[in-house]
Amino acid sequence: MTVKAITEILEQKAPLQLAEDFDNVGLLVGSPDMEVTGILVTLDTLEAVVEEAITRNCNLIVSFHPIVFKGLKRITGANYVERVVTRAIENHIAIYSMHTALDNVPDGVSGKMCEVLGLQSLEVLIPGTRAIKKLLTYVPRAAQDALLEKLFEAGAGHLGNYSQCSFSSEGMGGFLPESGANPTRGTLGQRHLEPEAQIHITFEAHREKSVLQALFTHHPYEEVAYEVTTLDNTYHGIGMGMLGHLPEPLEPKALLASLKKAFSTGCIRHSALLQTPVQKVAVLGGSGAFGIDAALARGADFFITGDVKYHEFFKAEGKMVIADIGHYETEQFTKNLLAEYLSEKIPNFAISLSETQTNPINYF
Repeated sequence: MTVKAITEILEQKAPLQLAEDFDNVGLLVGSPDMEVTGILVTLDTLEAVVEEAITRNCNLIVSFHPIVFKGLKRITGANYVERVVTRAIENHIAIYSMHTALDNVPDGVSGKMCEVLGLQSLEVLIPGTRAIKKLLTYVPRAAQDALLEKLFEAGAGHLGNYSQCSFSSEGMGGFLPESGANPTRGTLGQRHLEPEAQIHITFEAHREKSVLQALFTHHPYEEVAYEVTTLDNTYHGIGMGMLGHLPEPLEPKALLASLKKAFSTGCIRHSALLQTPVQKVAVLGGSGAFGIDAALARGADFFITGDVKYHEFFKAEGKMVIADIGHYETEQFTKNLLAEYLSEKIPNFAISLSETQTNPINYF
């Protein structure tokens, strides 16, 4: 399999269009056409990880964090980023990163945290915005059902737990085929009226390419009249963080002890503990302090994340416990998630889970 074939499989789980604007995701080093001998999955691509890939005969590293985050002006080996890129190129190793694209899918980083904690009745904590688009097009009534079927196959028409959703109205379309046209309806040089259906159908923004490809491929007209608009609707199918419920209420100290064990963290920084049991829990992997307000607004009793600053703990105001269990600790299971996913999709391929410890933080 090529690098491109494997990354296309990864993007079925976490489309790169879902990544935040500041991020640098996708293929960072290597050619998409390179044949892959083995895949090494890691949280971070460090020098030791590249050496591990060489030892294991893996020429594709799938990493959560991007090793190249900001533009490189030179590659001289002056720092670990430059040395990683140089060593990878020297050994024909491709590096692919998913980062916030995987943060923004419900079964991604925060979803894995929920799985580890055993949370139930899960919801996205901060639902995405401008993540839904609407297609409006006109098609001869006789071709309406066939076109809709192809649009559904391309991923259009999904609303929550419903699929094949659309709206159609009927009317009379008119056009005049001019010189050079090759009309499928009507006659050259004569204005034609055609009974048409106007179709409205929504789709996730990252599916726009496949939806438009289906439209242009299967629409009977030579020239397709269509409009695509971005909606301001809140979309609960993607977004940052997750919200769920513990199977049984827990005392705050008991939940802290459970967190310390489940996430193998050397230290948990937290705000003042509540005097009541915890049941509603919000999580956000990585640097997730920006989710504190959302967790409070959604009525969470406990918010678990990493990289919380001093003044951000004050936001709890006795209404919720904020627990900083560490950046690495919240994301550590991400590589397991990706390795399991790839093993399921390509079971007969060499997929290795990196054994290199990449957490830069130590506890005394």
